[in-house]
Amino acid sequence: MFGPGGAGKGTVIKKLLERDPRLWLSRSWTTRARRPGEDENAYTFVDKTTFLRHAKEGGFLEWATVLEHYYGTPFPSPPPGHDVVLEIDVQGAVQVQRLCSPVVCVLLEPPSRLDQEARLRGRGDSEDHVVRRVALGNDELEEGRKIADVVVVNDDLDQTVAEFEAIVESARRAELA
Repeated sequence: MFGPGGAGKGTVIKKLLERDPRLWLSRSWTTRARRPGEDENAYTFVDKTTFLRHAKEGGFLEWATVLEHYYGTPFPSPPPGHDVVLEIDVQGAVQVQRLCSPVVCVLLEPPSRLDQEARLRGRGDSEDHVVRRVALGNDELEEGRKIADVVVVNDDLDQTVAEFEAIVESARRAELA
């Protein structure tokens, strides 16, 4: 799953994982500081030197710089019988599509710019950061629509999670065919 900040990726994934025990979330790394109230397991929080060393050693499936911070997904190693879920941005989705097969890239969009801003503020982002994330998000959505296999608008959490469940089941059926 990929999308701009404030689309609700973390919230949707949390619900999806609660409903489907065969899904496994690959935990991303970041150099940004943990937000107030953010779960300490939301990311592997590291310093820039550690991150760049891991990247140089080829330790990431995908990685990118977003607003002066590094984000990356280590090569996943899920338990047997589990399907991997990635929580990434559009830069990561492009890299994953290039490197992995089969993969289903689902773009999660916020219902509106105002909702996106409210979500970013609600998670404790500064006003300057909200403005920068929304501006970046506009570009990410434009690019994301070009590469997404499926686009889901996150305007109702239960409906959005149900859409993702259907996408997962469809991908599982296609793999068995």
